[in-house]
Amino acid sequence: MSTKQSRLTLPDCALMVVLAMAMAVNYQIFILQNAFAPAGINGIATMVQYLFHFSIGYMSLIINVPLAIFAFFYVDRAFTVKTFIFTLSFSGFLLLLQNNVIDVSRFIYHTNDGRSTILAPIASGTINGLIYGATVRRGGSTGGTDFLAAYMHKKRPEYSLMRVIFYFNTIVALVSYFVYDFNVEPVILCILYSYVTSLVSDKIIQGGEQALKIEMISSHPQEVTEMLIRELRHSVTILSATGGYSGQPKTMLICVINKHQFTRFMEIISRFPDTFACVSNVNQTLGNFKHISH
Repeated sequence: MSTKQSRLTLPDCALMVVLAMAMAVNYQIFILQNAFAPAGINGIATMVQYLFHFSIGYMSLIINVPLAIFAFFYVDRAFTVKTFIFTLSFSGFLLLLQNNVIDVSRFIYHTNDGRSTILAPIASGTINGLIYGATVRRGGSTGGTDFLAAYMHKKRPEYSLMRVIFYFNTIVALVSYFVYDFNVEPVILCILYSYVTSLVSDKIIQGGEQALKIEMISSHPQEVTEMLIRELRHSVTILSATGGYSGQPKTMLICVINKHQFTRFMEIISRFPDTFACVSNVNQTLGNFKHISH
């Protein structure tokens, strides 16, 4: 996750409240009634609730308040405030749901025996992935391990945070085997939930910025360049190159296009049989790159 300095704005704070409410509803409808632990700190809180009937709403606050105080002084204040607003709103709204102040019982999903096999972690993982991705894009997070990840990234950016979070989630999944009556199903559901959440959140965080980088060698650089600019509306960088086998001078063209333009790109270079192209994924574009809609 990114720990770059973020701004604290009223719309961002309001969005954190709305997203936290959505996550609380998601927990109440899909997770808490189906005997499996989600990923992260809330996975531990969910197991504590299952064993001791101590609400995850309170447990989340107990865990996140000291982490937020620590992150406020040692990470980034705007990030911490946004994240704490999210965790506070999540806990408060979840407590309202659990105490039937707001009744969503008619929407709760569970199978006939009270256990979900597939749909609960898929649905909850998808929703929470969308929520997590949205919070990160606005300079916040959903709390818990994100506070620790942000601190580690600031102090030791060379560490693989995804690996640390993966190990932590693996421990949560293994512990859930013992918590939920020595049943392997909660372990599988936790892993499935974690995978879906990660997949969806990555798409939200980076999906809108993904593109394709094209590197071409062509004997018709000017014609190819003109067609790409005219039909794809993306410019081309032209470099001088030398063929390694022939030793002859060549021209390399570099272009970054939107993914949905790739079919049209293939149609263009098919008109130049001598053109060789190498295509690679670009996870993020910065600067003056526009996502053309057609």
